[in-house]
Amino acid sequence: MRRHLMVLLGLLVGLSMVAAACGSDDDDAGGSGASDGADRPAIVVGAQDFGESKVLAEIYAQAFEAEGWDASVQELAGYRDILLGAFESGDVNFSAEYAASLLEYLNGDDKTEATGDVEETVGFLDGYLADNDLVALAAAPGVDTNAFVITRETADELGIESLSDLADKGGDLVLGAPSDCETNAFCLPGLESTYGLDLSANFVSIDDGPSRVSALEAGEIDIAVVFSSDSTIVAKDLVLLEDDQNLLAADNVLPVVSTEIDEAYGSELRDLADKISAKLTTEVLLDLNDQFDNDKRDAADIAKDWLEEEGLVS
Repeated sequence: MRRHLMVLLGLLVGLSMVAAACGSDDDDAGGSGASDGADRPAIVVGAQDFGESKVLAEIYAQAFEAEGWDASVQELAGYRDILLGAFESGDVNFSAEYAASLLEYLNGDDKTEATGDVEETVGFLDGYLADNDLVALAAAPGVDTNAFVITRETADELGIESLSDLADKGGDLVLGAPSDCETNAFCLPGLESTYGLDLSANFVSIDDGPSRVSALEAGEIDIAVVFSSDSTIVAKDLVLLEDDQNLLAADNVLPVVSTEIDEAYGSELRDLADKISAKLTTEVLLDLNDQFDNDKRDAADIAKDWLEEEGLVS
């Protein structure tokens, strides 16, 4: 009888140890959720050497930190070539890039694959990214591309708000743009092929961006090419003409992540990044750049305030 009792007690102890072990596994699994970055690589967000990139890097990094992940910003003393080198070396593994420009950089040919359609452009880009162990997440609606602006006075006087309006009412206006505008598919040739607007006889080559804006204000030109999220648009109260027929390159903000980080964080990172990106419109980019360039605010502070205002962090 005593022997049977000891055997029974032994079985009960063994079963309790198994149950405890199973419970421990469940706890560990629960701890690897969205708020726990343990056992996963740190996220290092690369920032290129201009204000918009620095602010965007802070936005994504701070949101990741608020989720409980190990995330930081790495500022790089250069542009796309330096950033891609940092991806290759593993110094960074996430960055807010630009769809069309990244595609044209990576394709390595004298051909234009980017279009005005962001889904089509990212579709072309995906293969090049895969070759570099990179993955594109969902693109933001916000675009930072070469675009056309006019003064508020001209817009009100002629009733021009879009490139279609410009084609109907602005055929005699003078365009100031970089010298490659004459051959760039997204400039003079594109205006003619997409909008039926031939400004080749009214074209003035001005390669320096600030000089184009000065010429516009002085009345030396009537239309200037600037980046669509340039803070000068806000500072000078310029009118950004709507590209209502999708001529301009789809340089939408596009988060790019290493395959290692994508696999380690999976849908958790994708969902959070997509949620952030969905709120980054061109108007938001203009406001963020206005704060950085004109108000001289720190990128981290701008990002913190925007994330809180949008309810993306508490």
